[in-house]
Amino acid sequence: MANSSGLNRTGVLSRVTVAAITAALVGTTTAAVAADAPQSRSAVAAATESSRAGTFAATAATVTPNNSLFGVAGNGTLYRYDLDGSGGLKASVNAGSGWQYSKFITQTDHNADGFADALWFVENGRLAHMKFGGSPVDIGGGWGAYNKVFSASNTGGGAADDLFARDSAGVLWHYLGYGTGKLTTRTKVGGGWNAFNQITGKGDLTGDGKADVVARNASGVLYLYKGTGNYKAPFSAPTRIGGGWNAFNSLLSVGDINIDGVADLVARDSAGALWLYKGTGNAAAPFHTKVKIGTSGWNGFKIMF
Repeated sequence: MANSSGLNRTGVLSRVTVAAITAALVGTTTAAVAADAPQSRSAVAAATESSRAGTFAATAATVTPNNSLFGVAGNGTLYRYDLDGSGGLKASVNAGSGWQYSKFITQTDHNADGFADALWFVENGRLAHMKFGGSPVDIGGGWGAYNKVFSASNTGGGAADDLFARDSAGVLWHYLGYGTGKLTTRTKVGGGWNAFNQITGKGDLTGDGKADVVARNASGVLYLYKGTGNYKAPFSAPTRIGGGWNAFNSLLSVGDINIDGVADLVARDSAGALWLYKGTGNAAAPFHTKVKIGTSGWNGFKIMF
């Protein structure tokens, strides 16, 4: 069953132990991850991909998705927050468990319809891929060398989403997606990316049909990297957006939250409140004034994506 807003039912992910993950991921690059089946489970249906497409009718769907927001609690429980269609989030849905050992998790759209249909995640130094409602499949090892792994949507000019990874030396690498979860060999984007403690993006911020990212340095200054669509050089030179962004301990994007065809930015402050910066489509001033979309408790998530 296709699903775009997130995992298509509560409890789809069975609780995964470290031993089970290690046994499945280390031995082969194609084997699915084994999981312990729980004694009982419940299922709550989410909106299907086709019904969401009719409701939201997103523009620039190939680079700017309308994804739900996910949060991983400390015990590994996965919560999904669907979009309410007007710039806010619906109440949380328990979307699964077993994510306590994951280091990086990012949503990916393989068929360019504007809705994520799978996840990439790093666990025990290996990259795995999992379709919503499916089982994890190992992609390969060596990913422990990276301190940041994320997809900013389609950044290589193809149809499927691609993946970025930053190594300990501050070099950013670009992996193109085949649309199956598998990736091409990496291409070097450039060095100096360790200057940033937050890097995120999920679609087009500037209205040119190319996926962009934003990056914050240690001084709290946020920079915009406009996308080029060229996988060998995916970004133009950075431009300064503004200062004061150290007020937030997490910056992320899931795409277009207020359904206007422009990517948005979500920021979590130290008090655990969640703020939405709606995208303007203007590279010179890419965000509107922030709007609070979550009052408290968001610091309870160790990962949001």
